[in-house]
This record gives sequence, C-alpha cells and structure tokens, in this order.
Amino acid sequence: MQLPHWNRLADHAKQLRDIHLRELFDNDPQRFDKFSITSNPLLVDYSKNRITEETRSLLVELAREAELEAWRDKMFAGEIINNTEQRAVLHTALRNPASSQVSTEVERELAHMEALCERLQNGQWLGYNNSPITDIIVIGIGGSYLGPKLACEALKSYAADNISIHFVANIDAHVLDDVLTRVSAESTLFVVISKSFSTQETTENALTAANWIRRQSGNESCIEKQFVAITSNSDAARKFGIADENILSMWDWVGGRYSLWSTVGFPIALLIGMNNFRELLAGAYSMDEHFKTATLENNIPVILGLVGIWYINFLNFPHHAVLPYDHRLRSLPAYLQQLDMESNGKSVTRYGKEIDYITGPILFGEAGTNGQHAFHQLLHQGELIVPCDFIGFANAKHQYSHHHQILLANMLAQSQAMMAGRTHQETHDLLISQGESPQRAAELAPHMTFPGNRPSNTILAETLSPTTLGALLAMYEHKIFVQGIIWNINSFDQMGVELGKTLTSKLLPELCGETSEDNEDSSTKELIHFLRRYTD
Repeated sequence: MQLPHWNRLADHAKQLRDIHLRELFDNDPQRFDKFSITSNPLLVDYSKNRITEETRSLLVELAREAELEAWRDKMFAGEIINNTEQRAVLHTALRNPASSQVSTEVERELAHMEALCERLQNGQWLGYNNSPITDIIVIGIGGSYLGPKLACEALKSYAADNISIHFVANIDAHVLDDVLTRVSAESTLFVVISKSFSTQETTENALTAANWIRRQSGNESCIEKQFVAITSNSDAARKFGIADENILSMWDWVGGRYSLWSTVGFPIALLIGMNNFRELLAGAYSMDEHFKTATLENNIPVILGLVGIWYINFLNFPHHAVLPYDHRLRSLPAYLQQLDMESNGKSVTRYGKEIDYITGPILFGEAGTNGQHAFHQLLHQGELIVPCDFIGFANAKHQYSHHHQILLANMLAQSQAMMAGRTHQETHDLLISQGESPQRAAELAPHMTFPGNRPSNTILAETLSPTTLGALLAMYEHKIFVQGIIWNINSFDQMGVELGKTLTSKLLPELCGETSEDNEDSSTKELIHFLRRYTD
C-alpha cells in the first residue's frame, strides 16, 4: 500500500498494541461522548475499540489520501465505478425519491409492484380454483434470496396474519420438498427471482415447482395465475409461461447483493405492504444522506469502515462477528457475509495489480443469546481476537417485557466483559469471597480469568421498524464501500464465483454418466466413481 498514512498507522499500531481498553476508559470519563455517533434512527457506540483520538485522526487522513469523498460522490452521481463490468452502481438511486437518474423507470416498476400487492391484500389474487392466496414461495439465490429473506423475517410483525412466506434457494431439493409439503397448491403464489432467468439453482427449482402445481391442479394456466417473475429477461419468463402482468423488471445497474431495494424487494412488499416497503427505502435514504453529508470524523459508515481496516490490516484481527440481540435479525450475519465477503474478497486492485494485504474479514455471527452458548467462549478467552458488532433495540414487538430486559442486559454484559475482562487477582479474590480455599482459588483462577481488551461496537435503535432496518443495512453497505476504496479494489464485481459454475457444467454430465471423467484429476475422478456407485 503506497498511501503515506498507511505506514504511519503501522507505526502507531506498535505504540498502541499493549494499551488496554480499561486504561483508555479509566483515563477519559468522556470517552463515550468522543467515540459515539447518532444519526436518526441509529446510535453507534464505538468507544470500546482499541483506538485513541490520534488513531481516528490517522485513519481519517488515510481515507482522504485514498480520495474516499471523491469516490463516494462518483457512486452517487452514477459514474461507472464498477470498472471490470463497465457499470454504474446505482442501488442508492432506488431509495432516493428525488433521483433524476432512474426515477421514471423505478417509479413505473414501484407502481406495478403496488398494483400486484393490492391484488393480494384485497383478496383479489386467486389461485386456479379461485382460492385466495395464503402462501408465497420465493425462489432465488444469493442477493435474490438473502436480502428479501432477512427483511421478511425482521419485519414479520408488520405482515398480515393471513399470509405466510417461504424461501427456497438451495439446489438441494430437500428445501423445496419440505416447503411444498406445507402448502396447498391452489392458494400458493410462486415468486421467481433471477436477473438472467437462467441461474441453475433458481431455474431448476422453478421448473420443479411448476411441474408440482401442474400435477396438483391438472391445469396449465395455473402458471399464469400463480407465478411472478422478477428478471431482466422477460422473454425467458414468458416462455416459462408467466403472464406479462406478472413480470417485474430488474436492472443491470443494480448488483445482486444490493437488490432488495429494487423489484427484488417485491416479496417484502407483498408481506408487509407497499407503504412499509417505502419506509424501508426511506430509512436507507436517510443513511445515504448521512454518508454523503457528515464529516468523515462524524460519519457512521466511514468510522466503522476505518476501524475495521485498523483491525484487519494493522492489528492482525482478520475476523468479525455480528451479534444481533434480536431473533428477528437472525439472518443478518448470513446477509452480511455475502455483502462483505463477496464485495471485498479480492486479490488484485481495481486495475488488476496483485495486492499483498488482506481485504475483508471472515464474517460470522448468531443472534443473542444463542451465540453466547456456542462460540462466545472463544470470543472471551481464546487467543484469536474477534472484533464484534452488538445490535439491539430498546423496544420489542411482543408483550413479554422482562424477557426483553434480560436480553438487553445480556448484550450489555457481553460487550462490557469483552472490554474490561477480569484480572487474575480479581478472580482470585472473588473465589476467596465465595468460600474457596486459597489452594483451590489458586487452581481455578487461571481458568476463570478474562483478559478483556476485546473490541466491539454497539449499535442501538428505539425499535426494529422498516425505517430502522433500511438505515442499518445501508450503513453496512457504505461501510463496505469505504473499505473497498481504501484497499483500492472493485467492491462491485464477484468474479470469484464464476469458476465453480463453469466446472459444474462440465462435471454434471460426468456425474450423470453421460460423458467420460477420464480427464479429471485423480481425486475428482474417484469421488465421481464413489457417488455413481450409489446413484446409478
């Protein structure tokens, strides 16, 4: 990395490496005020990070050297910043009601979505025997699946009671088979999401679903009535049998992992209503405006992105855990895995030059408190340091308030324990106070000592609403964008997934015995032999 502040940060990291978070808090009672940012509806506390004001200043200067502000402005202006695919990156325009770049066609498709949603909500969308639709099965994969699934789970409390939604992505037919056994053909609507309408997993699942409903109904016209396509290949959707009025357009300038803001969000609108979907867009737009206008020092996505770079590239903490303390966000870690790892998992710069630094963390997570009883042991006492994001909401959408208070107390306790830890002496004294003998206390103390100094962010909001979810997801989008700019990579292509697809098309006929596998490597060849032995 050639940026001058990169080397300054490397030197600074050596100075800060042995400073404990306890010390930083003890020395500055105002630390929270200095290291937290509020942008409605989110409060982001990043005070429990191994940083000082000097660290922040150096990181911000690094961002300026990388021309972050100029690149940000290029994205919002619709310039072609996805250079490998020669595309603009315009997902933010989908949530900007005043955008002049795409407003006409976007509003046209939103109006189309709204008309379809009204048919469902008014009970006018009927199945092949005039039964009202009660179940929606969404067939997609990647961004066509992860975003809608996350949003539908998160905002289920805004849904009508008479509608259930199901998601099918995996080519593993156990998923589709399980869903089909739980629905009735005459009252099920299928939503097929595929930009090309040729994605293998999606088209195979859609064909199987179509054959199933034909068998159940004995009626070819059921495909016209009970299938919707969201695609840029409307001809293929028509050939499949889907009626023109049930085809929504996708756009080339929206990447899959940013597509829930587009017509790909149709399942969300079907479930929670078009007004709430517009609130989701409005929440994302509010974060867009914050990202565009706030100073770098007081900019939530910028600061989160820079702190992540600090850990990945300077303190050698290349992992990140996302820990939502809300069951409704249980799919957020999986959604962010794609958003982050598919965007920034690169080995060359945007201009094709090999790089010698890590881009992107290994991201994982689980909803609290489940994660506490699974992998938090490693987070607290393992030698591997994993920075964390804790996410919580002051109010819940259920009546069991004491449950919610326990949940929030657990979240706060986890972040505090990771920050402060418990010293050997504190542990020894605690054991003595509990009646342990000095000998037994000495034996147990090493096992019950917590080193602390484990960094985390805490992200809070009043409630999980469409607006809040929109702001939260846009925050992570822009954080990842910030990091991609600093690393000088193209965050908007995903060519690393293509080789596997190419090899699959070659291996499938070999696995089916249609072509010879003699030219494969010895491992692949023998694995094919084993599988064919039991599937022939």
